[in-house]
Amino acid sequence: MGPRLREKETHVKCVICKNGETQPGKTTVTLERDGMTLVFKSVPADVCTNCGEAYVGEEVSSELLKAAEEAARSGVQVDVREYVAA
Repeated sequence: MGPRLREKETHVKCVICKNGETQPGKTTVTLERDGMTLVFKSVPADVCTNCGEAYVGEEVSSELLKAAEEAARSGVQVDVREYVAA
């Protein structure tokens, strides 16, 4: 399962494993649409200490979707990028 969108909170119980708590960390996000695959590495997220499930904040999620729209308009088919905050 991919990263989940979550409001900004700290140290919350993981909704997947129900055992771990989240801690600030990094994750990789893969977005696919209409034949395009876009991978973002080092995306800030809250990551479960037990199962590794990642929760991406609303602001970061918006930035990723904006970058994906721009990539789709420019004709990108496959791209791997390092996340850089806007």
